[in-house]
Amino acid sequence: MRPDETNEPAPRSPWAGRPWLIDVVLVVLVAVPALAPVPFAEMRPSHPFVLVLVLLPALALPFRRRAPRVVLAVSVAVWIAALALGTLSPGGAIAMVVATYGIAHRAQRRTSVPATLAAVGAVVSAGVIVALVTGMDTRVLQVALSLALAGAVGDAARSRRAYLEAVVERARRAEQTREAEASRRVTEERLRIARDLHDAVAHRISVISLNAGVASSTLENRPDRAREALATIRTASRDVLGEIGTMMSLLRAPDDAAVRAQPGLARVPEVVESVRVAGWDVVVRDEIGTDAEAAGIPWGIDIVAYRVVQEGLTNALKHGTTRRAHVLLRRDGDDLEVVVTNPIERVPEAAESALPSSGFGLVGLRERVDAVRGDLAAGLAPGGYRLAARLPLPARAGESGS
Repeated sequence: MRPDETNEPAPRSPWAGRPWLIDVVLVVLVAVPALAPVPFAEMRPSHPFVLVLVLLPALALPFRRRAPRVVLAVSVAVWIAALALGTLSPGGAIAMVVATYGIAHRAQRRTSVPATLAAVGAVVSAGVIVALVTGMDTRVLQVALSLALAGAVGDAARSRRAYLEAVVERARRAEQTREAEASRRVTEERLRIARDLHDAVAHRISVISLNAGVASSTLENRPDRAREALATIRTASRDVLGEIGTMMSLLRAPDDAAVRAQPGLARVPEVVESVRVAGWDVVVRDEIGTDAEAAGIPWGIDIVAYRVVQEGLTNALKHGTTRRAHVLLRRDGDDLEVVVTNPIERVPEAAESALPSSGFGLVGLRERVDAVRGDLAAGLAPGGYRLAARLPLPARAGESGS
């Protein structure tokens, strides 16, 4: 903490939270001129009734917060009545100034401005008439200017308060927006990490599990086959550990670190080969080729297409029963069609729900496909289980004019 920083709250005004104290001060300011021996005869009440009259605003001022217009009207009426009876009440003038400030400070401008103008007009008119009739120095100019100034100061205070409230509200909304944006980014990052972790681990763990079963069943009868399965397990384990290490390093890297290169269609043969090593017969019909850039496939579509193939073969390894799978990659008009199917034996109707369902893998894959405005379908189809995605592609050169 710096030397100029303290935990003490900022000093508060002695008036803050004590409106009754302000009322007491105002009552004293209004009542004292009426009771004190003022050296000017026209400012001293000439009759007990006039004394009661000039003290009346002192009783009305505490109600100015609830009824500012009524208090202003009472103050102006009392001052004019006392003036007509030959008394120029300084306390009444103070009450009018306070009431004018109060209405300008608390009411909207469309209410405070007409009220202030009406008070100034009434004071000027009454002062001029009394001065013409009696020749008394009513000092109406000073009183009228004081009321106008009080109204201007009150309106300025109201405008400043409204401005500060607007600033505070904008700051509060900005803080809420920042918190919502931070929460949204955290959620998106969490989902991205979950998808990447599933993509990096699920397929290789399935390969490891399947080859472990192959190795255990062929260890005595076909040791060469078991050794091949163990070699595949070793390779898959090394790959998955490398993927996890890369992901951990990215999570610990600064925000501006380079993004990890994502696999694309060029790595489809690797996924297919890992499944074939596990003893599966995988038939690939590839009408696109491994060079996605030459085929006019954008980088984002290339990644999603690879993930569809990976997820489809992973589900086949987990749930397939015939150890066969088919992969189709082709361009259908303006779409890239990616289909992975694996034949299954007849499953009892009650057990159909045990087939590959929309688990975390399919949820993440659907999010990826939706991100590129594609369509994903997964479920039972004639001949087995089918995972199909249609990913929109940009029009190839020369097709736009046809």
